[in-house]
Amino acid sequence: MALGGTAKKLQKVAEMAEDVYKKLNELREQIVEVRETVNETEARVDRLEAENAEQRAILEAIAEEQGVDLDAAIAQAHISEAEDVQPDSVADSDDASDDADSAGDENASTDQ
Repeated sequence: MALGGTAKKLQKVAEMAEDVYKKLNELREQIVEVRETVNETEARVDRLEAENAEQRAILEAIAEEQGVDLDAAIAQAHISEAEDVQPDSVADSDDASDDADSAGDENASTDQ
């Protein structure tokens, strides 16, 4: 009976080892796929960065030819972008200050 129980335990351990081995192989395959994706993405990013640099050089050449101050144009674009974002945050702070003002008005009227 002891040999039968040991055989069952060994069989169970062997099955567990096979499952672990299968999962390990699946993980290896996934790692290979992830590495391939990372390499493809890196190549794509490098290509886009090079293309972006070329476009910037062309834009700077055109701007210089046309007498446009590219730095000023970029600064203005950033200012416009910040102004577009700012109204939301200003509106939130205006609401908070309106609440504080009305609370102050209520306190002033009860103090009198």
